[in-house]
This record gives sequence, C-alpha cells and structure tokens, in this order.
Amino acid sequence: MMSDYKRATFHDEDIPDPPVETASSPDTVEVGFRKGRGHIFSSLGGRSQPEIFLGALSAVLGLLLIGSLIALGVQQVSDKSRSLCLSEACVSVAGRIIDSLDRDVDPCEDFYQYSCGGWMKRNPLPDGRSRWNTFNSIWDQNQAVLKHILENATFNSSSEAEMKTQRFYLSCLKEQKIEELKEKPLTDLIKKVGGWNVSGNWRGDNFMAVLKTVSGTYRATPFFSVFVSADSKSSNSNIIQVDQSGLFLPSRDYYLNRTANGKVLAAYQQYMVDIGMLLGGYSESVEIQMTQILELETLLANLTVPQDERRDEEKIYNRMTVAELQNIAPAFDWMDYLSFALSPLEINDTEPVVVYGKEYLQQVSELVNNTDPVILNNYLIWNLVQKMSPSLDSRFEKAQDKLLESLYGAKKSCTPRWQTCLSNTDDTLGFALGSLFVKSTFDKNSKTIAEQMISEIRAAFEFTLGGLTWMDEKTRRAAKEKADAIYDMIGFPDFILDTKELDEVYDGFEVSEDSFFQNMLNFYNFSAKLMAEQLRKPPNREQWSMTPQTVNAYYLPNKNEIVFPAGILQAPFYAPTHPKALNFGGIGVVMGHELTHAFDDQGREYDEDGNLRPWWQNASLEAFKNRTECMVSQYNAYNVNGEKVNGRQTLGENIADNGGLKAAYHAYKSWLQKHGEEKQLPGVALTNHQLFFVGFAQVWCSVRTPESSHEGLVTDPHSPAKFRVIGTLSNSKDFSEHFNCPKGTLMNPGKYCDVW
Repeated sequence: MMSDYKRATFHDEDIPDPPVETASSPDTVEVGFRKGRGHIFSSLGGRSQPEIFLGALSAVLGLLLIGSLIALGVQQVSDKSRSLCLSEACVSVAGRIIDSLDRDVDPCEDFYQYSCGGWMKRNPLPDGRSRWNTFNSIWDQNQAVLKHILENATFNSSSEAEMKTQRFYLSCLKEQKIEELKEKPLTDLIKKVGGWNVSGNWRGDNFMAVLKTVSGTYRATPFFSVFVSADSKSSNSNIIQVDQSGLFLPSRDYYLNRTANGKVLAAYQQYMVDIGMLLGGYSESVEIQMTQILELETLLANLTVPQDERRDEEKIYNRMTVAELQNIAPAFDWMDYLSFALSPLEINDTEPVVVYGKEYLQQVSELVNNTDPVILNNYLIWNLVQKMSPSLDSRFEKAQDKLLESLYGAKKSCTPRWQTCLSNTDDTLGFALGSLFVKSTFDKNSKTIAEQMISEIRAAFEFTLGGLTWMDEKTRRAAKEKADAIYDMIGFPDFILDTKELDEVYDGFEVSEDSFFQNMLNFYNFSAKLMAEQLRKPPNREQWSMTPQTVNAYYLPNKNEIVFPAGILQAPFYAPTHPKALNFGGIGVVMGHELTHAFDDQGREYDEDGNLRPWWQNASLEAFKNRTECMVSQYNAYNVNGEKVNGRQTLGENIADNGGLKAAYHAYKSWLQKHGEEKQLPGVALTNHQLFFVGFAQVWCSVRTPESSHEGLVTDPHSPAKFRVIGTLSNSKDFSEHFNCPKGTLMNPGKYCDVW
C-alpha cells in the first residue's frame, strides 16, 4: 500500500498479527493529529559523582570489568582516572558493551560478530518470539510501563480518550468472556453481511454490496486498497488513492515460489480449513472451497507487482478521474464503492484519484469477470474472517499458531495475553496510550537535545553535499534547500497533552469494557469515517503516523519531514548520561538515516515542499544512478542461510544507512572540535572514535529464526541486521582508519560504494 511505501522507517516493524500483505494497518494512520502547543514533563535524572564508582563497579560490571581495571595496575588506574568516565552511567554502559563484544573475532574480518557475538550468546530467542533485538527489548520495557499504568486499580483520568484506553485494554484481557462467546460474534457478523457459502448460509447477495461492506465498513482490503492521503504531485491537498492489495501471506513470493514456500502454503491451506470448520463448515465442502480461495489468491499474487519494481514512483503514479478508473477496471462499480466508503461526502465521476497499480487493476478486473461468483464471495468474506478472527477465542489462536510457526518459527500463544492486548490498544488508541506513556516517562530535556543533534547532523550532511564532485551546482543548491526545509518532529504530537483535543480525536469511537470483538468492529468503522473526513481537508503537516511509544523513526517525502517518537529516545540509542560517541552512534545515526531518506532513490524524486517532480539535472541524475547501482551490486552479494539479499528492494534503506552513518560521524567529529575529547569508558579498551562505530553496530545485535530470516529477505525493505552493519561500515573509510583494517579484509574491501 502506498501509504506504507512512502513512509521510510528506520526499522522493520513488528510481525503483523495476523500476517497481512502490508507492513502496517491503514487504520492507525488517520488519528495522529497535532493541533496545538503542549509541554513535556517528567524528568529522568542520572548521577555522575566519581565516588559512586567502586560500588557501581561491583554491582553493575562484576568481575569482568574489575579484572580489566586490576590488569592496568593500581597506579595506572589512579593516573588515568582523569581521562576515564567513572560515573555510574559510564560504568554501567561499559559493562553492557563488554558483555556484547566477542573479542575472539577480528573486527576487520566481521565487525558484526565482533560487536554482537557476546550479546547473541547471552540472548537466546525468548519463547514465542521469531526475533529478538534492541527494538523488541525497548518495546517490552515500554509495554511494561503501560501495563503498570492501565492495570492500576486507582487509574483515573479527566480525559475520556485515556479512559477508553483502559476500557479497551481490559476488554481484551477478559478471556473468560471471549471464551464464552466462542465464534458467535463473527458468525453473526457474517450473517449480517450476507452469509458465506463456506459455512453454508450464503444468500447470494450482490458482489458490490459485500465488497463495500467488507472493505468500506470493516477496512479489509480484498483485490485493492483505497485510502486518502496527500497527493504526491500536489502535497497541499488530499486525494483518493488506490493500490494493489488482497494477499493474506506477507508477499506474492509465498504463493508463487512453491519450492521455497511449500511448507508455508500447506500450513496456510490447513489454517483456512481449520477456521472454516470453526465457523460452522463441513469438512469436505470447506476443503474444496478453501482450495478455490487459495487458487484465486495465487492468481492475484501473479498479478501483483513485486516491491523492487515499484521503487520509481514517477512511473507508477497515475492520476485520473473516477470515470477513467471505471474504464480501466469495469468489474467494480467505482462510483458506488467510493460513495459508500467515503460517505457522507458527495463523489461524482470527475473526482480525481491516484492509481498506483493501473495494470494490476486492469488485470484484476478481468480476473473478477472470469471468476465464479461463489468463489468471489467466499474470497471477500475470507478477507473479513481473517481480519476479525484474532479477536475471538483461543481455538482461533491455536489454529493461527500453526501458520505463524511455519511463517516465522514462533507461536503467538507463547506471548503473554497482556502484551497482545497492549499491542492491540496501541493499534487502536495509540495516541491516548501515548499520552499516558509520555506523562510517565519522557525526559523533558530530550526534545531540546534531539533538536540540537538534528541541527548538527543536518550541518554535517550539507557539508558533505558541498564537496560532492558528481553533482552539478544547480542540483546541489536545490538539494541544500531541501535539506534546510526538512521539518523535524520529536517525542510526540503536542495535542496528546491537551485533554480536549485528545478527546476530540477519538470522539465517535465507542469502547466498552465488556466486548472486545465489538470494540474492534467499532474501531474499523470509526477509522473509515475518519479517513473520509480527510478528503476535503488539506493535509495536516503535523499529523503523526507512529505513536509516541513506538521504538522507530520515519521520513515522509510528501511532507519532507522526519519524526522521532519518544519510544526510541532512550538507551541504547540515547541517554543524557552516555558518552557523546554512543549518542551519535545510536540516535545520531537514526537521525542521519531519516534525513538521508530525503535523498535516497525514492525520496530524491520529491522536492523541498514534498511534491513529486523532476528537480535534478540529467547529468547529476545519471551519476546518482551509477552510484546506487554500486550499492545494489554490493548488497546483492550478501546472503543469509544461502538466500540472497535483494539489493534493489533494500536500496533506499541501504542508502539511508550509509549516508546516516557518515553524517552522524562527521557531526560527532565537529562536536569534538568544539568541546574537546571526551573521557573514555573504563575497561572497554576502545577509543571514543571506535566506540562510535561499536555503538552503532550494537544497535543491530539480533537473533532470528530461519523462517523469520526468510520472511525478512522476501518482504523487508531493510537489509538483515548483520549487513546493515557490515555493508555500511565496509563503505566507511573512517571506520577502516580507526580500526586499522588493511585493504582486502571483509570490512575494508578497497572498493567503496558511496552515494552521500
């Protein structure tokens, strides 16, 4: 879906639940408004007195760091004490870094293993997780904070939205009530929509009537997705947008590459049959009809354009009227559909739409016209069933477990119920939840410090820009203007701390503590209405598409903005008491990464105002493409478990990783020139320049099941964690210089792919 395609995130988002075609739900995007000014409060303190050192040393680092210091000799410790940072925070972070290292590995041969080998030994995959990394760890901490708030017996708030958050969360926790209802909430919904031949009670209702309800009311996305967002070529106005959709498995590859994915396809088919049986179907009939649905999905997969062929938005952007869309895809009554989905707005056949899957829609229209109406209806209702069945009793969870295990190598049922419920609450009432999170945890100084760091990294990026020999002056000036115009949003949208504004955002979303399933239905209906309201309004530049507690960051090209939620502004990415080397290697690289997205192979197509238009001179554009081809080839050569990384699919993120690291490191060097060398961490035996690179690498320490690794290679626009480290640092001359890596080693191949 284009709304996700346009939002470049720093980190691949958590596994969808259940697995879906797109990376994140469209339902969460429309509620992130920032209307007024607010303030940040709650402060995190950190002690820095040297006298804490011995006690903290014993408590935090234990024998490992003590041994390192003893080896220096008592006199040497005394002599070096002035050059060592002996605060409690420094001692603690030194211990974490040492624990994560694998000193037996040559950093010039495999810097990822050198930086993360110890971490991987100490972090086996937790039960129910298909991967475990820094992001998961921080998100778990954030969830624990929110659990404590929402389960507090004395919880009360003057904000109705915050009260809805608790009611929603508690409705999800009421498993006994959910178990008692069994499948009835969904079977009742199916009857209301018109029945389902799989469970034997289809009324033979009109195809368009069912499509409108399933897609327009309940936000499922069979055949295509429709959403309202800023027009890429006119970023100051919203427009209806239509894109390809309709697959349940994470990627078309799972349907088409049966050699690699036969196990998953078999598990999916069994899951379909199990769900059909739970909803009242009969074995033989269910198996036949689910096979037909899977065959239809496979035909859809064959029509779906792969991610790596959709990176040039100039080529896939098609603006037209509803009447022209009707001619392209006549199997759908577009006026009827859009009038229903965007009610009560008036839509006529001259209404403009942007279509990102023109050829796809043409072919899907032909497919619909040539498919048995029973199969079409079964597929439509299956889309509704798969969206709503996770809100039912444990039998449905167990059925899904088998599929998730084949897809990701982990079972959902191993995850504590409270964590599942917090994730659901984040998806539905994420900004009200964010209000509680920010009030409880956010350091009031973090926003100011982050703004200063962004300014320093922007300056470093622009300094490099000024020295590029491959870029002509006219394009360079335009690039600098774009970099200057990038708008940054940090921490959270201000409206969440204004009770009246927060309540207004969620006004109309009815939440009961007694019915989780109905709450989910209400949310999808609320989300659909909210989307419709945006069409006749100008885009709100200060709307967020990530909640404050999210451990991630993103760049939006059609707003030319970078966003850093409060969730990521914490250790190991950032802490006010950490050495600057670690802060620049952590959150600094994140900032540089998002800023560089404005100039990756997709972001570079947008101008400073967020409009999709050609602003590059031809010679500079050709030079840019030549440099990106180097990077495509470089990452194509990497593999995980014998499977190759897709250098084309991951190009934008790889450009951002490389450019972000360079900008952050140059910003750190500039900081040192102004402030002087900082004290070193005790026992780590790394210079602060080396510490910058280790800090960057340790952000990506990760363990993952083979199934999840395969899923990532197929679907993720980011490279695997190991190659985000190795690929980026092997292009860095600064890295090779500080670790004395000879040419010809893995980390210094002698050939550098350099874009920004």
